[in-house]
Amino acid sequence: MSQKFTPLMNAISHRQAMVRNYLFSERNQLHFAYQHLQDAVYSYVKAGGKSLRPAVLMFACGAVGGDDQTAIPAAATVELYHTFTLVHDDIIDRDELRRGVPTVHHDFATRAKNEMGYNPAQASHYGLTIGILAGDMQQGWAASLLPDLHFVYDLPPQLPLVLSRELFRTIQTTLINGETVDVLQSQTPFDKITEADVLDMLWQKTGVLYEFCGRAGAAIGLKHPHLDHPLIHAMGQFAGKCGTAFQIQDDILGITADEAKLGKKVGADIIEGKRTIIVLHALPQMNEAERAFALSVLGNHDASLDDIHEVVGLLKKYGGIAHAKKLAEGYVQEALTHLAPLPDSDYKQWLMLWADYIIARDL
Repeated sequence: MSQKFTPLMNAISHRQAMVRNYLFSERNQLHFAYQHLQDAVYSYVKAGGKSLRPAVLMFACGAVGGDDQTAIPAAATVELYHTFTLVHDDIIDRDELRRGVPTVHHDFATRAKNEMGYNPAQASHYGLTIGILAGDMQQGWAASLLPDLHFVYDLPPQLPLVLSRELFRTIQTTLINGETVDVLQSQTPFDKITEADVLDMLWQKTGVLYEFCGRAGAAIGLKHPHLDHPLIHAMGQFAGKCGTAFQIQDDILGITADEAKLGKKVGADIIEGKRTIIVLHALPQMNEAERAFALSVLGNHDASLDDIHEVVGLLKKYGGIAHAKKLAEGYVQEALTHLAPLPDSDYKQWLMLWADYIIARDL
């Protein structure tokens, strides 16, 4: 990664530490009588991710002139909320690896088999059960933190109420609708799905939560409970468009990245038959034999590693990856225009660097 991103990474790491200290404080920790549930709820949180969403929220707060420390409860809320969606998403996608560690449901299925003597079917069901319960608990934990904006940082009492309603009603409805569309698209013939369909799904699954981060951070920084304020809207547009670009880049990395760096199985999207921008662009340009082969591998859970690599080669050959990269760059360039009203500051510089990082990152 280029040294130009070092200030951004340092700023993100600092805010990640602030959020973790808040979450792991005695006041906010959760304690369960059942150790497996305790381990599951904390699994991804302790494994550590990139913490981009909390950082973007705090940067947005500072960029509009606020004290970004006052945004910590909202940043922690977003981190836990995102974590809950990952735990459940891994169940839906049947993934076995996340952030370099076993996914929650896979981990506890293995524990049930090895430690508790469950047969494979019982162990699988146990793992799914713990994953669902852990995600449910993370969502509830996330919701419990927003009132600290008022009780700890003395922000207007309407603010946590407005943000809570926005996140747990509007954003959640959109995000889960996007996840549902993603599942349905995986069983829809490729020629029945358009690029616009996929981009809309990506915005719903990823862009909308980033948009919330931009709006929430700006609202906290301005101490303004009305989300239609021009600066709040601008920050939301910036973050949402960057979020969509982030997901496009994620799809690229999902088939090109180093697995050790990525922290999850490379090629999983091919095995799952995900209808990505990459595949939609490349398939129509393949000859009949290549297309037939690619379609036989996409969505095939028994596909060999060699077959997956061959499909990746076809996607590169026919410009699918280059096309997706160009789309991501376009989203980022459009997003940057929304930062124009902001005064120069370290926070604005970090946001601009983050936008560049989205399409330059390799993990």
